[in-house]
Amino acid sequence: MIKMNFKKKLPSFELKIDITLENQILAIVGPSGAGKTTLLQCVAGLQNPTQGEIVIGEKLVFSSEQRINLFPRQRRIGYVFQDYALFPHMTVEQNILYGKQKKEHSTGRNFAVADVLETLKIGHLKGRYPTQISGGEKQRVALARALMTEPELMLLDEPLSALDQDTRDQLQQELLKVQKQWQIPFIIVTHDSHEAEILGDQILKIHQGRQETIQKLKVN
Repeated sequence: MIKMNFKKKLPSFELKIDITLENQILAIVGPSGAGKTTLLQCVAGLQNPTQGEIVIGEKLVFSSEQRINLFPRQRRIGYVFQDYALFPHMTVEQNILYGKQKKEHSTGRNFAVADVLETLKIGHLKGRYPTQISGGEKQRVALARALMTEPELMLLDEPLSALDQDTRDQLQQELLKVQKQWQIPFIIVTHDSHEAEILGDQILKIHQGRQETIQKLKVN
């Protein structure tokens, strides 16, 4: 379970978030500058809320009242960026293995490299470098690397926005498959309301820091 109840003062408004997420997908939509990426960065520990608390699983990772603020690496979060952030000098396999948890830090989820490669259909790319694969393939590799961290929560910041429509459609289905298979909460930022309806169990609409949460059924 993910619990977020915090405020973050920004130059032109205050971001206010109060939401609970089970093992589901939360899709966040809103215009540029609404606070969507700031929300992700506060959860990841890359920015600090002004006040409030954040719980990931059973761990309190941030509390202004109790003065708790865990480092990003202590929060067990997989983060997928819009620009993929792959290491150009590493092969696909090396990029994915870079995220693999050491045995003493394992959560017990047991994400085998072979299983992740098979699920995301990128096994044939193991020996290639990022410059040798397409945008959709890079995004699959970035997702695989994030999964190998054995996360308690996945954060995806506009992961499909740079892809063509056919590739986006394919990856939307693969994201749904991955989330269902491993039962990890996902928080996905998107500008596309239709994409949010396809992916989200909940949709969080943000405008200048104000939130409106909608519980909904999946669009098939």
